[in-house]
Amino acid sequence: MIVVMKQGATHAQVVNVTARIQQLGCQVHISEGQERTIIGIIGNGRPLDRGTIERMDGVEQTVPVLRPFKLASRDFHPQDSVVPINGVSVGGKRLAVIAGPCAVEDREQLLEAAQAVKGAGAQMLRGGAFKPRPAPYSFQGLGEEGLRILADARRETGLPVVTEVMAPEQIPLVTTYADVLQIGARNMQNYALLHAVGEAQRPVLLKRGMMSTMEELLMSAEYILSHGNDRVILCERGIRTFEQYTRNTLDINAVPLLKQLSHLPVVVDPSHGTGKWELVAAVSRAAVAAGADGLIIEVHPHPSQAMSDGAQSLRPETFARLMADLRAVAQAVGREL
Repeated sequence: MIVVMKQGATHAQVVNVTARIQQLGCQVHISEGQERTIIGIIGNGRPLDRGTIERMDGVEQTVPVLRPFKLASRDFHPQDSVVPINGVSVGGKRLAVIAGPCAVEDREQLLEAAQAVKGAGAQMLRGGAFKPRPAPYSFQGLGEEGLRILADARRETGLPVVTEVMAPEQIPLVTTYADVLQIGARNMQNYALLHAVGEAQRPVLLKRGMMSTMEELLMSAEYILSHGNDRVILCERGIRTFEQYTRNTLDINAVPLLKQLSHLPVVVDPSHGTGKWELVAAVSRAAVAAGADGLIIEVHPHPSQAMSDGAQSLRPETFARLMADLRAVAQAVGREL
């Protein structure tokens, strides 16, 4: 349920309503808009008497929220959220582009990629130090050495770092080096990990599971938000269908629908969404046109030598051309890059 305060409600009235809700054993989430304050109520399982709240000074009305995701809902937070990350923002008018190789392979490879994506206009650097792979014999990442290389690249380029964390026990280590904790598709419903990144109070990029519904994605975001960590970015990265010509099927519907259902920013991963570098540019343009707040794109200096995901990685010169194209698309839909 949400409590809509009257226009011009005083701070004291908001505090009184909040205190009363907490006395009833519920948690509150306050969203202050330009005209009204909205108080979201997270219940304890017991029904609340709406009349008790509506009779309080400054309250205009109470509105039931029927969707299972509460804090992620636009009903709770009508304005678009903007996630700040060390001088970069995800959400709002300006698009954010996160780019870099699938995996950190060595210092030379990552620094070359980092300089290239920064030169093309990317605002953040991606790179995996821990890699969840289908086969145990595949390259699993460099671990802490990879994290140190990512931190070196941040010092040299100024780009904030996005990297994946796979288990709760890895979080203290990863947060030492990274700016954004990525939850991969395979871990979207790893609830212990979701609780842990929520408690870490770091920005989180949450990827949609390969066979997950949008409601399941938003419920996973709810786990993070429930710990008071409101810096959550949703990522559409393609779902598994019967199609065999692409690695996944990028659900472009997810972009406007998630923006309708939730206030959280939405980025798109066209690299995993297609699995083919030749398709990345077209899908990137489509994502921006559909309303995405950003993109996460794999870029490798030498894709043919990549230890993972070379087939979907762009060369630096191809990425630079894509960034030029995206500026025109962004301008056409009232955004900036």
